[in-house]
Order: sequence, then structure tokens, then C-alpha cells
Amino acid sequence: MFVPEFHTPPPGHHLRNALLTLLVIVVAIITTLLVGAAGVIGSYTANLSSTFDSAKKVAVSEVFPEEATRPVVSATTSQNILLMGSDSRGALADDIDDVGGTRSDTMMVVHISANRDSVQVMSIMRDSWVDIPGHGKAKMNAALAFGGVPLAVQTIEGLIGSRIDRVAIVDFEGFKGITDALHGVEVNNPVAFDSYHLEGKVFAEGLSTLTGEEALAFVRERYAFTDGDYQRVRNQQAFIRGVMSEILSAETLTNPMTISNLVSSIAPFVTLDAGFTSAYAAGLGLELRDIRMEDVAFFTMPTRGTGMEGSQSVVNVDWDQLAVLQQHFRDDTLSEYQSSSPGG
Repeated sequence: MFVPEFHTPPPGHHLRNALLTLLVIVVAIITTLLVGAAGVIGSYTANLSSTFDSAKKVAVSEVFPEEATRPVVSATTSQNILLMGSDSRGALADDIDDVGGTRSDTMMVVHISANRDSVQVMSIMRDSWVDIPGHGKAKMNAALAFGGVPLAVQTIEGLIGSRIDRVAIVDFEGFKGITDALHGVEVNNPVAFDSYHLEGKVFAEGLSTLTGEEALAFVRERYAFTDGDYQRVRNQQAFIRGVMSEILSAETLTNPMTISNLVSSIAPFVTLDAGFTSAYAAGLGLELRDIRMEDVAFFTMPTRGTGMEGSQSVVNVDWDQLAVLQQHFRDDTLSEYQSSSPGG
């Protein structure tokens, strides 16, 4: 029986990894779009799929909780993809079950509407004080340590009241690669700050183009902000917007070499559930071929600020608002949800 070890993680390792998992989906979409957008021959797309499938790490199939514990199957064809970050620092396990015992401090749920005309990305604060099945109340990021991926999925399914369809975990080593493969990423920084992690670097307010090293420091920062993790979540969302804007640009869409570099940069650092194949991703990509940045929304699971539970500093969940959010998940009306969380 696995007994998790609880230790204090190195400062700043949080929230730097799960950003990339969204890019896996985006790159799959681009791969399919290339066929029409650039007239790329079928063999090129096949080569990209082969690169992705051969380089990524494939998880075993038992990543979901027991069927009896899960929400009912959705009456719609919407999709919920759980994105988690690994703190393994480049040594991501080949088997997703081996991720158990760590704490995933970055978690997002990507909701893809049934009619494939919108995507909502919900960040979950790592210190959210929630019910973890079989373990009582604890911080959200302890679920993976307590019971591996199945327990993390079960906990999040309980929060959103809907099923998770696919799971992806990414290690932070792919972070700089994706940024540099795009020759930098332009972000709209909401708050100027001095970097704690990149000595001498000042991130000015407004638009700036980040290198891989700078991007890593940008999304890791929390010490510079009075509201800590809340601003860090806003920054990671700003970075994802920047990456998606770069990927969805005509310059990227029509450049097979850039797309190939993106796939090669991401694939070695990704662990996916067994159903998350290139065929699945390409099929989803075809369905999402008309998605553009204005169709993608980012928000944070509703909270009521921070508080204390014993000696632990926690984020308090807004349970009333969460009930409203759950209904939107179930009805596939998440595009209508208006977040009132401090995290946006």
C-alpha cells in the first residue's frame, strides 16, 4: 500500500507545468488544420502523428476511478480534459500510475462544447480546501499524493459534477522548448514585477516577447504579488493566450517546420491516458477546426479568498457558486458562466 511522503517542495515549482498540456491539444488541432490551411500532403500529417505517438509516454488505462464512484455519462458529446503538471523535473514516469506520491500543483479542466464552437479553460487553485474521497478535507494538490491519478480525477469530478474524459500530464522540461520553437511568445502582462526567479529581470506591464527562460520565470512568480497564487494563475492564463495566439497565427499555420518542431518539443514530456492517441486528438482537432482565440475563455474555479485550517493556509471554495458552475458543466452551457472568483 502506498503511503505518501509529504515534504516542502522547492520554492516556485508550482504552476509551471500544466500550461503545456493545453498545447498538446492545440498542436493536434494545428496538425489537422495544416492539411487544409497549407495544402500539406497526407504523408506529412502521418509523420507528425507518428512522431507524437512514438515520443510521448502512454499511460496505462486504469487512470479513472471505479465506475460506481463517477458522475453519470453526459447526455451531450462535450469533452472534459484534465491537465496536470508534474514536479518530476524532467524524469516524468512512463506509467501515469508512477506519478502517484507527488503533488500536482497545477490543474486545469478544459471543457470543449458539444457543438465544438467554444472552449473553456478552468484553473483550480492548488490550495483549495476540498473533500478528497476517503481522506476528508485537504488541499486539492494532495489528492495525487494520497491516491494517484484515479483519486485526483475522482476529486475533480466531484468538484465539477461531471466526468473527466481524458487526462494529460506534462513535465516542465518541455516548457522552454515550446516557447523557443515559436521563437518567443508575446504576452500581455497585467502587472509589472521584479522576477524572483530570474535575477535582474523586470517584467514590465503590457506587451512583451518572452524567451523560454523568461516565460518559465513569468509563470512561476508569486512572491512579487500581494495576492500570490491568484496573480500567478492570471499570469499563466495570459501566457496560454499568448501561446495560442502564436500557434493560431497564419505564420505558424502555414509553416510545416514550426509545427513539426512544436510536436517534437512537446511529445517527449507528455504522459497521456491510453485513450489520448494522435487519432483521438486529430479527430477532435478536425471538429475544432473553426476555433479561434475569441472562442476560448479562461477562468478560475470559484473561491472566497484565503484562510486558515489549523496551521495551513488554504483557499476557501465558494460552494454556492460551485453549485452553479456544476450545473453549467452538466448542461454544457459553460460559455454562459460568469466567474466571480478573485482569480477571475
